[in-house]
Amino acid sequence: MDKARKWSGFSAAFGAGVMALAGVHPAAQAHEMEDAKRVLLISIDGLHEQDVARCIGANACPNLAVLAKSGVTYTDAHTPGLSDSFPGLAALVTGGSPKSAGLFYDVSYDRTLYAPSDTHCTGKQGWNVVFDETTGIDGQNGGPLIHLDGGGAFNPQAIPRALKDGVCTPVYPHNYIKTNTVFEVVKEHIHGARTAWADKHAWGYDWVNGPSGRGVDDLARTEINSIDPATNKNYTDVYTHTEQFDNFHVQAIINQIDGKDSTGKAASVPTVFGTNFQTLSVAQKATVETGGGYLDASFTPGPQVSKAIAYADDALGRIVSELKEKNLYTSTVIIVTAKHGQSPTDHTKLVKNGDTLTKLLEASNYLDPKGNFGQNATTSGNLNDGTGLVDTGMVQSDDVGLIWLRNRGQLDAVVKTLNANRGCNAPGICADGLEAYILYGPRLTALFGDPARGRTPDIIVQPNPGVIYTSSMSKDEEHGGNAPDDNHLGLVVSFPGLRHGRTVSRPVLTTQVAPTILRVLDLDPELLHSVQVEGTRVLPGLGIERE
Repeated sequence: MDKARKWSGFSAAFGAGVMALAGVHPAAQAHEMEDAKRVLLISIDGLHEQDVARCIGANACPNLAVLAKSGVTYTDAHTPGLSDSFPGLAALVTGGSPKSAGLFYDVSYDRTLYAPSDTHCTGKQGWNVVFDETTGIDGQNGGPLIHLDGGGAFNPQAIPRALKDGVCTPVYPHNYIKTNTVFEVVKEHIHGARTAWADKHAWGYDWVNGPSGRGVDDLARTEINSIDPATNKNYTDVYTHTEQFDNFHVQAIINQIDGKDSTGKAASVPTVFGTNFQTLSVAQKATVETGGGYLDASFTPGPQVSKAIAYADDALGRIVSELKEKNLYTSTVIIVTAKHGQSPTDHTKLVKNGDTLTKLLEASNYLDPKGNFGQNATTSGNLNDGTGLVDTGMVQSDDVGLIWLRNRGQLDAVVKTLNANRGCNAPGICADGLEAYILYGPRLTALFGDPARGRTPDIIVQPNPGVIYTSSMSKDEEHGGNAPDDNHLGLVVSFPGLRHGRTVSRPVLTTQVAPTILRVLDLDPELLHSVQVEGTRVLPGLGIERE
């Protein structure tokens, strides 16, 4: 039997038995999910579970409330250990954590890679991989980001190299991810299927294509850090400007519903498609003094967050209206969630002492004291200009610290130094609370993979919730780590066949979204490699759980 369609081949008796054990009436299951023909995935970055509960309760997001009335709302959904945009989206589209997907941050490190300029792979290994706005050709030589599409090509200075079967080979973002995606599976196993995605970086998000490089038929090339000619600023300066960027994505989805691609050219409606909205994230990061963030520990939104949630809800309404207009709503599963949350929502917990983690490592001679490591040491001072240093190790810090040691033999000494400086007073790393931890050794390997293989950090520092390793005056919240406000997300799965809204309070992970997408399309979730490796289950409460 074809593995891709084996779920439809179960006997009626076996299926009825499983559903009876699960407490789901078989007739209800067949009626509720059998008409699903496509899945629309929407990530509203920064959307906490508490945001969903508050806005529905206050009738501040009527369109999301309607979706919830014919769907399942998960009140205890979490990211798998890290909450940067890369691992956050990878969870949703691969079913895997960083352990199997290999994505820890958009700026990371890999000990096995060679510099982009090392075209024969004969030099030192160990490259600071930066797949962000500078991955597009506009970023070459530190150039200005003047095109919405990132310049229409990859920046060759951003593409490291690897020895593959003895050949020195470029490592594009789709080569960097270590597992396949739902887009690849759907294209391979559903005849005539089309896939689409739109995100915030035009070329850095090429990894959604998966290792084949061909998973997404219509990957919208939109760069949030490009310069808007109307304002001479990028789209992240203020949330109302970010709305304009997100509107590009709304229009892309509407075009696709209308039988076009994201640019308006004729195409079939995608089987799996979706997008990412940034407006809420930008409003959350804005300083409390300017009306950003939240007013208290109960997630009462400040003015910018309130308006950003209203914008996202209106965008959902526009998309749903178009689905109904084209008679596609009753056959479309809509999943609304987030790649990550934002921390701290309680402004009283905010600590911005600067990057004390990196400073401590530099002062202790574990890193160059002048910051001359990786892409921090380019000739022009710009990332991805092709002149970064090789074999230096690296620290990536936001509200988490990921440490790749240059000398792995110093692990014990580094951990000892970190433990001796857990306090918040200089030179401390502010990781002395009950929810803080320094992860390394066998425990880190079990959760995130073996650092000796090159990709996994040697040490992960989770500081006290509320700590951001920055002295920036322009933002009061950040994401990337495993603080409660980072990892506790909103998640609603809606389908018109689910006549009555339900709430599932048991803990779930965002990795469960990917196998759920395949199951509702009658595909075997284990076609996803990460699902096989990590044993990821489909989301409960939808009547589609099977052994």
